[in-house]
Amino acid sequence: MNRQEQISQIVVTAQQMRDIEARIFAAGMPVAALMEKVAGLIASRIQTLYLSEDTILEDAEREKFPASPRHRVTASSSFPRLNKIGILVGPGHNGGDALVVARELHFQGLEVCIWCPFSKLKELTSQHLQYAQSLGIPCYQSIEDLPDCDLLVDGLFGFGLERELKDSVASAINHLNDKSVPIISIDVPSGLHTDTGEVLGTAIRASYTFCLGLWKLGLLQDQALEYVGKAELIDFDIPWADVEAVLGNPQVKRITRATALSTLPLPRPPVTHKYKEGHLLLICGSRRYSGGAILTGLGARASGVGMLSIAVPESIKSIMVSHLPEALIVGCPETKTGAIAQLQLPENTDLSSFSAIACGPGLTKDAVPIVQQVLESANPLVLDADGLNILAEMGTSQTLQKRNALTVLTPHTGEFKRLFPELPDAKQDRIKAVRAAAKESRAVVLLKGARTAIADPQGSIWINPESTPALARGGSGDVLTGLMSGLIAQAVTRQLPIEKMVATAAWWHAQAGILAAQERTELGVDAFTLTEYLIRVISTTLEISDRC
Repeated sequence: MNRQEQISQIVVTAQQMRDIEARIFAAGMPVAALMEKVAGLIASRIQTLYLSEDTILEDAEREKFPASPRHRVTASSSFPRLNKIGILVGPGHNGGDALVVARELHFQGLEVCIWCPFSKLKELTSQHLQYAQSLGIPCYQSIEDLPDCDLLVDGLFGFGLERELKDSVASAINHLNDKSVPIISIDVPSGLHTDTGEVLGTAIRASYTFCLGLWKLGLLQDQALEYVGKAELIDFDIPWADVEAVLGNPQVKRITRATALSTLPLPRPPVTHKYKEGHLLLICGSRRYSGGAILTGLGARASGVGMLSIAVPESIKSIMVSHLPEALIVGCPETKTGAIAQLQLPENTDLSSFSAIACGPGLTKDAVPIVQQVLESANPLVLDADGLNILAEMGTSQTLQKRNALTVLTPHTGEFKRLFPELPDAKQDRIKAVRAAAKESRAVVLLKGARTAIADPQGSIWINPESTPALARGGSGDVLTGLMSGLIAQAVTRQLPIEKMVATAAWWHAQAGILAAQERTELGVDAFTLTEYLIRVISTTLEISDRC
């Protein structure tokens, strides 16, 4: 993995970024020189986005689905011609960055104006403001005096803001948000907490956020997303040695295309057979919820698992066979309510025969004995849906701490609260919550959301940096459970890292949703349709990688 790929994975807190910058400055890099470099990169990116006559926006560059076609747009058709650019200047070095951007755009012949409501500025920022004014760039202290602009550049507050914004600054931010003018935020939208993504009173609603150097944790929290807009990393060549010195083995990482593809069980060895490619047992479905079993099975099929067995109530066996003819469908005795009453595996087969087990979708809470049985097994186990609800009633952590095999939990925020009622609210700080849950339960915990977060018991965290609201449909989680379980079964037989396979599944599932939404709109991606895009997205992604 090259440096660019390594940098694109790293996620830091405000304190970690301070420590890394301190090393850079201690080594002799002048603050002023770094400010010039960063601002030059930002100004160049603004020109590419808004000013080029023939701008090519490549999805692969921006971490969108890499297989989608390149979009050629012109400044006149997709982005309005910029008659005036407003620069929002704060008192710190983030404001200094914005002032250098203002100067560079001014030198390009653009009409620029500055709003700086602060009387006290850091020395370097103050010097840049004086120089900008000497160039004839107008500067305003009152937001009412700022002329109408076609674009705003937000340099009010950088990373590390912790106090709530109030009074005139908060009112000004709300006023600017109401104008519906495109805003580019430098590093972090002003008003967002760098680590949690919490809105500190109010915050800039950015169209783009140019994150500087390394990804900031708050930008990947669900509660920040409506303020971040499209996030891009401005890589200003932080020495990798400084990153390693501060972070060691980084504990929080973004799932990137490169890392996801590196863990796929491909290529297969030239001599193999179905059981060498994993044998997965799905335990799911009920008379009332047969769809959950079907969707989980289809997700597992797309994973390429060598052998797929699905245990369902006898009454839905025939419908399962019609949808998954290649799977071994095991009809089980059922309760009066149509849930599985007991597992009835084929002769000479027990739970130890399987590489991995997944349990829960469509199961209903009447299947308590089934969940208890699989928890007592020595297999890697994925629990979802009713499997999680039953586990919560049994007592999550005390139950899982007795297991000797890996457990993967896949809750949404409501299920997470039931599983871990004593832990921090996942809606406030998803990263803190999922890390605590994994440590307490000794399980890999995948917390679903717009930015799915995955934690293992050792404290490592993976965040899926991109998804689509199209996946907010019933059944899409069942597809993820099947896909993930099939990959885990293959990881077991191939001795691949299971925890990383969970991250790969989350990325693959999201990318399939993105592709489907591009072709069918966000309204057209039901869970069944999603399964049809799983292989398409991975095959096209591999083609792109081969060409690169």
